[in-house]
Amino acid sequence: MPNIEEDYGMFVWPCSVILAEYVWQQRARFSGRKVVELGAGTSLPGLVAAKVGADVTLTDIAHNTEVLNNIRRICALNNASCAVSGLTWGDWDEPIFDLHPHIILGADVLYDSANFDNLFATVTFLLENSPGSVFITTYHNRSGHHLIEFLMVKWGLKCSKLLDGFSFLPSCKAASLQGNIQLVEIVLDKEKHK
Repeated sequence: MPNIEEDYGMFVWPCSVILAEYVWQQRARFSGRKVVELGAGTSLPGLVAAKVGADVTLTDIAHNTEVLNNIRRICALNNASCAVSGLTWGDWDEPIFDLHPHIILGADVLYDSANFDNLFATVTFLLENSPGSVFITTYHNRSGHHLIEFLMVKWGLKCSKLLDGFSFLPSCKAASLQGNIQLVEIVLDKEKHK
């Protein structure tokens, strides 16, 4: 029986559409910036960032060659010159040390609570390694924002912006999506990282 987690990266999820729209609407903010997308899968937000002039690195689970190869094909089909790298959250392999993003993207990366600490450890490292950077993520608010708040406090992070994912989405795009999707911008809590 196939492992469904291995196939997660082969679908365009609603959170990706919402995050890609946010990147498009904030395109001046992304132009000329270094962007890393974590758990990129089909890479929609990262592709939009590349198209608006960002220097983009798309990452997904290091051992999932099918998804990583698919990301490369998607970049080629869209004439997007993005770097593609295997990066498994919580693994301290060489690729993570070379990343110094201004903006970290993650669409629907908060789906499996067993991976939350590894994800937040990776995000915290990237934020510490790149002063002034921000993590922008969209997620299905399945159990309330309190879990995200707990993780932010645990890892010395704070919310700098929280939006309903549908609040900025044009109605023609929102009609085909469903769920309670939040967009949050997360930064280092400078009081805890002195």
